[in-house]
Amino acid sequence: MHFNVWMLERASLNQLRIFECAARHQHFGRAAAELYLTQPAVSIQLSLLEKTVGMKLFEQTGRRMQITPAGVELLTHTRAVLTQLRDADDALNLLKGIGGGRLHLAATTTAEYFAPHLLAGFRKLHANIRIRLEIDNREAVVRALADNTVDLAVMGRAPSEFDTVAVPFAEHPLSIIAAPDHPMAGRKRFALARLQQDTFLIREPGSGTRAAMEQAFKAAKFIPTETIEFGSNETIKQAVAAGMGLGFVSLHTAALDLAVKRLVVLRIDGMPVMRHWFVVHRAGKRLSAVAAAFKDYLVAQGAALIAASGRPL
Repeated sequence: MHFNVWMLERASLNQLRIFECAARHQHFGRAAAELYLTQPAVSIQLSLLEKTVGMKLFEQTGRRMQITPAGVELLTHTRAVLTQLRDADDALNLLKGIGGGRLHLAATTTAEYFAPHLLAGFRKLHANIRIRLEIDNREAVVRALADNTVDLAVMGRAPSEFDTVAVPFAEHPLSIIAAPDHPMAGRKRFALARLQQDTFLIREPGSGTRAAMEQAFKAAKFIPTETIEFGSNETIKQAVAAGMGLGFVSLHTAALDLAVKRLVVLRIDGMPVMRHWFVVHRAGKRLSAVAAAFKDYLVAQGAALIAASGRPL
């Protein structure tokens, strides 16, 4: 499928950016939220782009918005154009140095509890930089890295689908939390098997926390009798506090709740499971001066900033 280059020259870069965002989310409302636009504004710009192209780029299937074959073809070229523009911007920022640069950071949802503290500390050193932070699930963060739409990502496990550079900068403890009135709360260390009859509230497949839990349970030859899936750490914490079951979570997500004794960590043999937080970028990517400085900053200061973020473990 080919597009008439003369028609596409009439498409604005703004329309292409809106199109890429809508295609990535497959949802006009979420695209509007990311771009700080109204949903009608997004719809109008995409409609104008479709008129320019002469083909439908999206189609409605029930409640879902799906990209058409023409949209898939245009998306490939659009991402190439936007990547070239970002590379040009990064090259110019290298000449300007850190002072006038920008940083586009993605972080998994588990890191949302401390990512703003990392950026706040860095911005105190470089007040004039522009920062954009995206918090999303692991799948979306991996896709952003693959599409080269972000400079760096903070995550608990580097992607295996493509080559990356992943540098650890802080320890990442994960363990099982419970309501304070759980029968095993306050007990001395015990085997995971003692929780066989408990309901476990777990993250969705593809989550880094879910993967760490499954690895830990496999090592202990433990299979929970009942599990309930939740899509966020916050929902799991609320459900655990309400007595619905136990949660396997990053202790960075629950530190405030633990500090005020709303939740407790059960003392289980072999836990907490210790992992690391990584700062990740695509292999071969030429980092801007700002991105390179932030990467170095995390390696040097990240662990201390997490520890001092107001959420003691």
